[in-house]
Amino acid sequence: MLLVHPVRELGQAIPALIGLVLAGRAVGDGQMWWLAPLGVVVVIAVSVLRWTTTRYRITAEQVQLRTGLLQRKTISTPADRVRTVHVTASALHRVLGLAKVEIGTGSHEAGRGLSLDSLRAAEAAGLRAELLHRSAAASLDRAVAVAPSDTPAAAILRAEPGAGAVAPGDHDTELARMDPRWVRFAPFTMSGVLGAAAILGIGSRLIDQVGVSVSDVGPIRVGLDYMRHTPVWLDVLQGLAGLVVFVTVLSIGGYALSYWGFRLTRHSRGSLHITRGLLTTRATSIEERRLRGLELAEPLLLRAVHAARLSGITTGLKARGGADGGSSMLLPPAPRAVARAVAAQILRDPTPVEVALTAHGPAARRRRFMRTLLASLVLIVAAGVALWWGASPWVGLAAVLSVPVAVMLAADRYRSLGHALAGDFLVTRAGSLYRRRDVLECDGIIGWNVRQTFFQRRAGLATLTATTAAGRQRYAVRDVPVPMALWLAERALPGLLDDFLTRTPAL
Repeated sequence: MLLVHPVRELGQAIPALIGLVLAGRAVGDGQMWWLAPLGVVVVIAVSVLRWTTTRYRITAEQVQLRTGLLQRKTISTPADRVRTVHVTASALHRVLGLAKVEIGTGSHEAGRGLSLDSLRAAEAAGLRAELLHRSAAASLDRAVAVAPSDTPAAAILRAEPGAGAVAPGDHDTELARMDPRWVRFAPFTMSGVLGAAAILGIGSRLIDQVGVSVSDVGPIRVGLDYMRHTPVWLDVLQGLAGLVVFVTVLSIGGYALSYWGFRLTRHSRGSLHITRGLLTTRATSIEERRLRGLELAEPLLLRAVHAARLSGITTGLKARGGADGGSSMLLPPAPRAVARAVAAQILRDPTPVEVALTAHGPAARRRRFMRTLLASLVLIVAAGVALWWGASPWVGLAAVLSVPVAVMLAADRYRSLGHALAGDFLVTRAGSLYRRRDVLECDGIIGWNVRQTFFQRRAGLATLTATTAAGRQRYAVRDVPVPMALWLAERALPGLLDDFLTRTPAL
């Protein structure tokens, strides 16, 4: 910690230190040169104080972390509240043989997580296993305490799968491992586009702040001179080709840095372990008894190359968590067949992944077409006004071409719409640009929300939303006929809606 924290803090304080250097030169004809060295000393001193004031303790019932000198802060969490344990190691950590342990407690409030930095790598790995298995054991003890005295022990163990006390042995079963050929899916994610936009934005900002004209930069000036002597259509094609290459390189680099060495395993004591990362390695552990289902995401570009991503629906974790809430990612962009196979292994049942979905009928189809064609109509009207004021005819052509695009989008959105009950799981799917298949365990549903807009009421449709304490916390069956929605809610959780239903032959 005495090596990691000063280096990290000095790196983060570089802008402030540069400001001190400039201030020291400007004040008193350079007589204040000692400001920058003083800033370095202060940063190192603060890092040392963090080491001297940080303590953690793990008991049979609690995990405690105490930090702070002037303002002492102690964070405590029961052992059975541990949701996930993340072990990360940056390049500096790996050189020193260290790691950082982040304990997810299910709280989404900032600062409520427990972070233990710069532990030895072997100690961090052992701590991860101990915390998860102790959490399972604590839950088992609580189940035994509240169970009736005549309840057989075997029944309690079945109610608490993954409890460490009943595991036959400690071993891992590999469910998935990264294939280097998966890198080909990287260009079909948005990471490269976002990275290119960030680089271009920061670059233009720096050039503007320095006061340098873009045309004064050598390579850019050469490129502009070349474009003046070539046809416009060729400039457009070459610019698009260059942008595609740039985005592709960024996407592949980001994919390799994030997911290289990816491995998903299942521990015999009932937890899933994900390890990944090239420069910074990350290891995440999720208890299976907290897992309430899966999300199979197929964005449009990934769907075009038959790829998908897999995430977990976990109690106490957001669908896309940060350091405190944890990460629910179970499989990076990979072949769709591999994602489906891994999902079936995690659920121990292929039916929810492969079941055919029930369509929502003509009313839902009409609603999809009306909404997309209405957007096209608005574009056409706006283009007509623009043409009236002398805009280019290309504006009108683009507006007219939006009609067939809207038709194809509406048809695809309806094909993606559906639901099913597969054993103990509610399965729902929706979306076109971002299609997602949600598989939610019925036992994890804590309530229903039936919502009807003005237009849905006229069409006899409703949106049935299952509320849960896991993942996104709301999983919707969109634009489903009302009788079908009530039948689905009744079948998934029998008896929950009895006080609110009027029995008819349709039900």
